[in-house]
Amino acid sequence: MTPWKNPALLLAGTALSISAAAQQKADTARTLDEIVISANRWEQNLNEVPNQVTRIEARDVLQNNPQTTADLLGQSGSVFIQKSQLGGGSPMIRGFATNRVLLVLDGVRLNNAIYRSGNLQNVLSVDPLSLREAEVIFGPGSLIYGSDAIGGVMDFHTLPARLSTDGKTLVSASGLARYSSANSEKTYHADVNVGGRKWSFLASATFSQFGDLRMGRSGGPDSYLRPEYIVRLRGTDSIVKNSDPLVQRFSGYEQANLLYKLRFRATEHLDLQYSFNYARTGNAPRYDRLIQYRNGRLRFAEWNYGPMLLQQHQLLLTHNRKNALYDEARYSVALQDYEESRIDRSYRSNNRNVQAETVKAIVSNVDLNKGIGRGQLFYGAEFVHNKVGSTGLQTHIGTGAQTPIGSRYPDGSTWTSSGLYASYKINVQPKLTLTGGLRYSFNTLNATFDTTFLKFPFRRAELRTGALTGNAGLVYRPAQGWQLNALVSTGYRMPNIDDIGKVFESTPGMLSVPNPGLRPEYAWNFEAGVVKSHADKYRFEVNAFYTLLDDAIVRRPFSLNGKDSLPFGGAMSRVEALQNVAKATVWGVQASAEWSFTRALSLRTHANWIQGKETDDAKNEQVPLRHAAPFYGSSFLRYRVGKLFTEVGAYYNSKIKAKDLPPSEQAKTDIYAKDADGKPYVPAWHTWNLRASYQFTKHIGLTAAWENIGDKRYRPYSSGIVAAGSNVVVSLRASL
Repeated sequence: MTPWKNPALLLAGTALSISAAAQQKADTARTLDEIVISANRWEQNLNEVPNQVTRIEARDVLQNNPQTTADLLGQSGSVFIQKSQLGGGSPMIRGFATNRVLLVLDGVRLNNAIYRSGNLQNVLSVDPLSLREAEVIFGPGSLIYGSDAIGGVMDFHTLPARLSTDGKTLVSASGLARYSSANSEKTYHADVNVGGRKWSFLASATFSQFGDLRMGRSGGPDSYLRPEYIVRLRGTDSIVKNSDPLVQRFSGYEQANLLYKLRFRATEHLDLQYSFNYARTGNAPRYDRLIQYRNGRLRFAEWNYGPMLLQQHQLLLTHNRKNALYDEARYSVALQDYEESRIDRSYRSNNRNVQAETVKAIVSNVDLNKGIGRGQLFYGAEFVHNKVGSTGLQTHIGTGAQTPIGSRYPDGSTWTSSGLYASYKINVQPKLTLTGGLRYSFNTLNATFDTTFLKFPFRRAELRTGALTGNAGLVYRPAQGWQLNALVSTGYRMPNIDDIGKVFESTPGMLSVPNPGLRPEYAWNFEAGVVKSHADKYRFEVNAFYTLLDDAIVRRPFSLNGKDSLPFGGAMSRVEALQNVAKATVWGVQASAEWSFTRALSLRTHANWIQGKETDDAKNEQVPLRHAAPFYGSSFLRYRVGKLFTEVGAYYNSKIKAKDLPPSEQAKTDIYAKDADGKPYVPAWHTWNLRASYQFTKHIGLTAAWENIGDKRYRPYSSGIVAAGSNVVVSLRASL
């Protein structure tokens, strides 16, 4: 189905066409100058940056009421979100995802040595209600951020600890309570800032509880329903009928986020800050595993991600007194303590398996900038060290007896990265800005394998490798209201502990084993964009890109000790491993438009068309790329007058035919709809949504929404859980 056969998609196309045909008018350059972003760790004007950047502000969080940061990114219209379970959300950016896109929180990378190629839920570690703003920087960001920034960078900035500017103690606070009907969400948030002339303190806390998610009633195949589930009755697992198949038993979970900042302005030019980020989920049932069948019955009685815990301590020193080396400098040291686990038990089994992982990390950054002539030099250094702990334990749920089992990763393994970078931006003339830079990174990996449970033909894995990356871009502003961008950039990803050392069941009957012979993968990216805008009237942007990934690390058939199958989990499983055997190409067009019909009425729309291919080693041919999402986007008509804000619009996705579904997705028969030939495919879908907010007083506001008004039943591409059906969201916010 083409996008234009869907009325919601037609609305997007109409809006883009209107914006493209808009007449040229004056004053746009001033508007673009006022948009400030932090695409290279330092603030700069958007109209001097060749990258495509999507900016999300705190007011977007308050208006849209996302349950998690994954939902916040999805609401932007530029990022596709996959969910294996309700307690999840894996961003896909320009055909890349998981450990090929980078998460950054307050300037510190969150990606660590066990970020996997499978879907990730680590973006939940960022609390949307504690954000001042977020930026999605599309395309390779390895020049500034090093390994993993191939598809893009998600850069999150939390609430600042504000100082007093008038000599009086500054006290501000806000609180929020929210309820969502589709999963009985209850969220409570509070933040407070106390600031003097030199000292300030900020505290933020958010607690959320999510029940089982209800899917939509209309449309969508009956195979999405949850007709039965497993409960333990009188000491025995029993399969019982679900009284309401629309309710996805079991999918609920809990989450808590805390943020503390203590800031000291020692002098006019020296600022010190300590911050602490804490994020923890409860057990998050992995829904796509709980609906798997084996031999005609549900396979797992339990499959949970155990509590995911992130604790990050950061010391930040900022010095802004000009000298021979820099105009401004930032020194950051962060300590991270990360934990995750997997808990599973098969139907009618008394043995519960637990694999637990920890990562102790230190991340140190030095970032400086210096004005040189008409240009600006940005340069710095980074050091990252990760140490991985990994254990496996099997517990008999009747007797409590415990037995060691194989761990997911080699225990005690380490991963390090060191890098130096420099980038230069110069305004050659008022209409032309040039940028360029280089980075050299050196990475090491050390792992020792335990052969107790699987007889590996190797004992150690070591990597010592470097990578040179760079970019060159230009921004040309031929006339007021016009901006033309072009960029060539490179990125790389160093194999991590998950790539080289993991043992796990990727899909039923497929066992992934270590491969110590992996090499880094390297990307080349070419993109061009055009922006046409008019102050307070419209803004239209189109970006086209092409990315080539060499030595792509992908999972392929493998053999261990000469065997292509091994016993695992009570059954024979085919052996596979990650290997540098593929070449991946991704290309596409991303477009957005904003049109103000009057001061009160406006239209905003986003459209994303992305295609990708990768080498299938078994067939030696190009096949669809796993993380290239179908055509997707959103369109919303907004009305704002006085204290009232309302919007109505749609989110939409196009169809993926069976022949266009990646081979790895075709194997996931439990989550996909079946076409007329019985083959898995992704149906097209769209939802209509209504949202309104009203500010009763300066300090009290109410937001309400009716999402998925038609109660549509749909499952986004590659997702394990079916999306929420008709959902009423109400939140009350108070501030002082």
